[in-house]
Amino acid sequence: MPTKGPIHHGKRVHIRCRRCGRRAYHIRNKACAACGYGATARIRKLANNRKPLQRNRRIH
Repeated sequence: MPTKGPIHHGKRVHIRCRRCGRRAYHIRNKACAACGYGATARIRKLANNRKPLQRNRRIH
């Protein structure tokens, strides 16, 4: 069982993703946590990642 502190002990877990550009590509899992590159051909997108459109506050 690990003691206090991270298990990776200073090693890099995520590197920059070649598809989305974010530092979310997991080296060991070979998949991006942000866009899903490496795990799926479709771009990973969730409904709570986008802000809803403010239709009632439209400027005339």
